[in-house]
Amino acid sequence: MAWFISNLSEPYISSTTFDLNYANAGSNLMLVNSSHDKVKVNLEAVGFQFLRFSFSKKKAVIDLSGVQNKNSKYYITPQRLKTQIEKQLPNSMRLIDVQSDTLYFDFQDVISKKVTIRPKLQLNLAQNYLLDGKLKVTPTTVTIKGPKNEVGPIKSIETMNLEFNNLASDFSRNTELKIPTGLKNTTFSNTSVTITGKVSRFSEKMITVGIKVMNLPSGTTIKMFPEKVNVLCKGTLNSLKNLSVSEFEVVADFSELATKGSKKLSLSLHKKPKELSSAVLQESEVEYILKRQ
Repeated sequence: MAWFISNLSEPYISSTTFDLNYANAGSNLMLVNSSHDKVKVNLEAVGFQFLRFSFSKKKAVIDLSGVQNKNSKYYITPQRLKTQIEKQLPNSMRLIDVQSDTLYFDFQDVISKKVTIRPKLQLNLAQNYLLDGKLKVTPTTVTIKGPKNEVGPIKSIETMNLEFNNLASDFSRNTELKIPTGLKNTTFSNTSVTITGKVSRFSEKMITVGIKVMNLPSGTTIKMFPEKVNVLCKGTLNSLKNLSVSEFEVVADFSELATKGSKKLSLSLHKKPKELSSAVLQESEVEYILKRQ
C-alpha cells in the first residue's frame, strides 16, 4: 500500500483524448462540419491527479470567435488549439503537446427572419353556432434563424392539425408548429402557439335593400323588376339586432350587359356590415325596361 501511494505521488506523462465542443461561431455564421471532434493530448501530472482525472468526462470547449479565414477556408492552428485546451486544465496539470493537425471548419451564412404562423384547424360547429370573429394566434409570428438555403424559401409555418367536433363554446388550445423537414440547422424562437376562438349562437334575418344602378347611358332612365331585393343575413343575435338598410349596397352594373350578352341585369352585394357572418342576395338578376328621356 505504501509503495502504491508513493508511486501515485510521482509525476507522470500520459496521453488522453478530449472531446471537442465548439462555441461562439458568431451570429452570422453556423458551424455545419469540423475536421475533428476529438483530439489526443499528452499531459504531465502526479498519479493522484491522473487517477481523479480518469473518472471525469474529458472535454474541451473551443472558442471559434478567433477562427482564422484564408481563401474561404476557416481553421485553427495546432498552437492556438493547444493554448485553448491549456487554459481549461487544472493548475496541477501541464499540457505537453497536442497530437493534432490544423482544425478545419465548414460554415454557412446565417440569416434570421420572422414568418407568419398559419393555424390549421378543422372546426365542426354545433347546429346554430358560428365562429364569432377571427381566430387569434399567440404569437402570430415565429423568428427562424439558420442557413440561407434552409431559411430563405420559408414564407410561413403551419400548426399541427387541430380538430373540434360539435363545438358550441369558446375555445383555447395549445398546439405545436409543424416544422418542415430538412431544416437540420435552423432554430425557431418558439415551437408552439395558442389558438383561441369565440363561438356564438347565430340567427338569421331578412332585410330588403334597394338596387343602385351604375354606368347607365346618359339620357336614359331604367325601371327594374323588382326594384328591391332581399338579403339573407346570418350572424350573432347582437349583430342582427340593429341592422340598418343604409349599411348595405346592392349594385347593378349596366356596362356588364355588353360583355355578358344577357338580357337581365346581374346583381352584386358591394357593402355589408363586417360583423355579419354572411349576407346572401336572394336574387342574382333582375329584369328591366330602359326608357329614353
